[in-house]
Amino acid sequence: MSDNDEAVAELLAVVVSGRPDPLVDVGLADAPPAVKAEFVQVREALSGLALAESPALPSADLRGKILRSLAERARSPRRAVLVVDMQNDHLMPGRPLEVPRARDIVPALVGRLESARSEHVPIVYVLDEHEPDDSDLDSWGTHNLKGTPGAEVWAPLAPKPGDHVVRKPTFSAFVRSNLAEVLAELSVDTLVLTGCATEVGLLATATDALQRGYAVEIPPDAQAGATAATEQVALGLVRLLAPYGRARQALLRQLG
Repeated sequence: MSDNDEAVAELLAVVVSGRPDPLVDVGLADAPPAVKAEFVQVREALSGLALAESPALPSADLRGKILRSLAERARSPRRAVLVVDMQNDHLMPGRPLEVPRARDIVPALVGRLESARSEHVPIVYVLDEHEPDDSDLDSWGTHNLKGTPGAEVWAPLAPKPGDHVVRKPTFSAFVRSNLAEVLAELSVDTLVLTGCATEVGLLATATDALQRGYAVEIPPDAQAGATAATEQVALGLVRLLAPYGRARQALLRQLG
């Protein structure tokens, strides 16, 4: 058996293993382009073989699951764009919690917000805010103090009339905030997370959102981590997860 045959055999084993697509995607994330292309060919070839077989009727239980899954996928997402922690204390050079890479995403984020407003997609600014005696400042240093310029939104991204503002004191936008209530009022089931820092606020918010049944999208050009490496780890983790099934079903029933 040649090296190429062995590689194809390994890819075939992955295809027939039954692993969920997100797991496979994460596993292939760092694979060379040639391996990814070969994987696509193997998957398509196997699909062709399956289509050549006589169809088998699914059980009533499996049929019900398939129909429910198709109905959910056919539903148009009700998105909201969340702008997380894009504040002066994170973008201004020299600040203790500066995220230098966050300045690079401002033009793309401005464009995304303009498109969202033109399409009547709601925008929610999630702002980190602390009282002077907040013990969190002992660990992270003084930042985003309530009422100070450092806690204000970076000027090019300032909220506009009709946008929503949610304040939170910690990593996740859902903790000790009214975000859940705002999203319920907006009838939202999908969150487009933008801002910084990807491996802190965005990751924590995404994890909470998924557990609450929200679908989560993080556009690569509208997020920034402290480093490229940690950012990619965080994005990979979010891609790996899916909304918690029961919470997702309850959320969709609630929205009607």
